[in-house]
Formats: sequence, C-alpha cells, structure tokens
Amino acid sequence: MKIRFLKMHGTKNDFVVFDDLEHKVELSSGQVTQLCDRREGIGADGVIVVRNSDVADFFMDYINSDGTIAEMCGNGIRCLAKYVYDNSLITRKNLRVETRAGIKPLDLIIGSDGMVERVRVDMGAPIFDPEKIPANIKDRNAPILDYQVEVAHHKFTCNLVSMGNPHCVIFAEDNLDYLARTYGPLLETHPVFPAKTNVEFCKVLGPNRLLMRVWERGSGETFSCGTGACATAVASALKGYTKGETTVELLGGPLSIFWKGINNSVIMTGKAETVYSGDITI
Repeated sequence: MKIRFLKMHGTKNDFVVFDDLEHKVELSSGQVTQLCDRREGIGADGVIVVRNSDVADFFMDYINSDGTIAEMCGNGIRCLAKYVYDNSLITRKNLRVETRAGIKPLDLIIGSDGMVERVRVDMGAPIFDPEKIPANIKDRNAPILDYQVEVAHHKFTCNLVSMGNPHCVIFAEDNLDYLARTYGPLLETHPVFPAKTNVEFCKVLGPNRLLMRVWERGSGETFSCGTGACATAVASALKGYTKGETTVELLGGPLSIFWKGINNSVIMTGKAETVYSGDITI
C-alpha cells in the first residue's frame, strides 16, 4: 500500500505522520522500525497515525521507533495538530485529541502564512501514585522525590512523575549529555520500572529556566521530549527550584511549561514544523 506522509518535528523530536481515517492501515512493529530507520527508511523517532475517534476530534496512534506502543507524546501531539489543520481536516483553532493517556485539549497558534506555528496543549495533571506511574515502590508517600536508584555501581537521586507515561527526573550540575547516553538505557530498564521509563537529566539555570537532556523509552536519545519537559518542570517545582512558567531548554529548542501545582494541569506550548512530504510503499 502506498501512503502519503509528512515528515514533521517538534523541537527536533521527529515523526512520520499520516492519516488513516478509514482505518485501512495496520502497521507491524517491523514496518514501524523500517519507516523510522535513518539509513534504510524515512528516519524518525516515531510514527504518528491520525485516526478517527468516537470521543474526540481525532485519535493519536503513536508508535516508538523500536515498534513499541506509547501512551502519549507531547511533541508528537503538536505535530498532529499542525497536520490536521494545515491539511484542512479541521478548520477550528481548538481541538481535542484522544490518546492512550486520555483526551488532550489543544489550542492552535496560527502564523502569518496561515499555517499552525505553535500549539498549546493541556497535558493533564501529573500522576504521582507509584502504582499508576508505574514504579515498584512501596511504603513511600507520593510524590516520589529523592528516591535512590543504583545502576552500574552509581546511585542516582530520582524524582518520579507520570504524564500519562513514566518519567524519572534526575537533577545534575554537569555532563548531562554523557549521563543521558551512559546511564539512560540502564535506568530505562531498571526493575523498579515495570513498564520501563523515560529518563531526564536536568540542570537548573534559574528560577524559571531548566536545561534538560533525555533518554526516551523505546527511542533512545532524542533531541526533545514534550512529556519529559513537563515531568521535569513538575519535579523542579515540587523541589522548589523553579516556579510559575518555566522554559525548558532542549537540544531541539525551548518548550514553555506552566503548572500551578498539585491537581492542576500542566500546560505545554511549543512549535510544530513540517520538513517535507512524500510517498512510500509499506
């Protein structure tokens, strides 16, 4: 089957995006891996299939580059919003997208060219219950802050948050890239995380600025992670490092994160960009 796709990215977290509103396409994990291969395929961190939803405007079917299903992708949902508006699948500047982590309301910010430039996403309230993150931790009150996890004879002080998918946030002063590449894959698969986890290493730059590097569950090191930026801003606020609207600086660019506190939604704002379009046979 030949499909028409867009190559898109949100702060350089890149995706193969296409719509299948009649649900004619079922991708195998091998096909997803092939599409995402940067030498033999299109090249991407994941694949987004825009599908119909019975409860929202669209459903985001998101698959990681290794072929595993993901509950949610913050950068990906912004790209989906740009895809459906720029391709006239919707004309409103607000929409609701069903994900495996629930329904997310989005507001579109239109550029001078009439296309979506940025997207504001209500990511929902962060989850702190260890069973729902999930994390194999007992006898600890939520939120789980400063929890010690050891990998390769190195102990890390971890802060655990779910944004519909699990995150392990670690604050450090230096060598964030080295830490993410070296210890990210070990922490991702640590037994304390039964569904694996995303891993963020973060440096506090000021009362409303964070520097973050990420090792994504199912994708490895990426230039950006929207849910990771949200989880990191939440953990930073809980520890008193930042407050109010926070800019999270990533390899792929900045994301703006706003959170009022416990039981409130996290609001993420960032760019969504189209790189090119093409046809591929799967």
